[in-house]
Amino acid sequence: MTSMAADRVTIPAAGDYRIDPARTTVSFATRHLFGLAPVRGTFQLRDGHIQVTEPVADSSARAVIAASTFHTGLPARDTHVRGPAYLDAERHPAIVFASTGLEQVEGRWMLRGSLTVRDRTCPLDLRVEELTAGPTLTLRATTWVDRYAFGITAMKGMTGRRLTLTLSVTATRT
Repeated sequence: MTSMAADRVTIPAAGDYRIDPARTTVSFATRHLFGLAPVRGTFQLRDGHIQVTEPVADSSARAVIAASTFHTGLPARDTHVRGPAYLDAERHPAIVFASTGLEQVEGRWMLRGSLTVRDRTCPLDLRVEELTAGPTLTLRATTWVDRYAFGITAMKGMTGRRLTLTLSVTATRT
């Protein structure tokens, strides 16, 4: 293991790690009603893995989120967002993040990659806020997603364009 000062990050030993869906959360925050009201919710991770390599810059991660698990606690909204106007979860059941590498930018670790939503893939960088290694690997990362980039443009103005995502990941070495 290597300890890095940036962002409370400790690089774990090289190896393969399986992300534990039961101990991982994907939460989001956005706004609606012309930006006046906050909306918070979650998605469930279906599966994922992290491969830590030497050099660490070549490390990779892949995570699959079940689109049908969009949850804000308001059943009517949740059903509508899972439907054709937004996620179209029936036709596009998976939201997939696949990394292309890890690098340090201005003292912060960035996991570079792409996000695929509704069969549209766009670049996405995750800012690694915390990474600890021990018997398990724990990671907290944040990013924001522009839904328009994925062709999800329903209810412009009423529904927030950008979502802030926070991932809290727990993985075990395989």
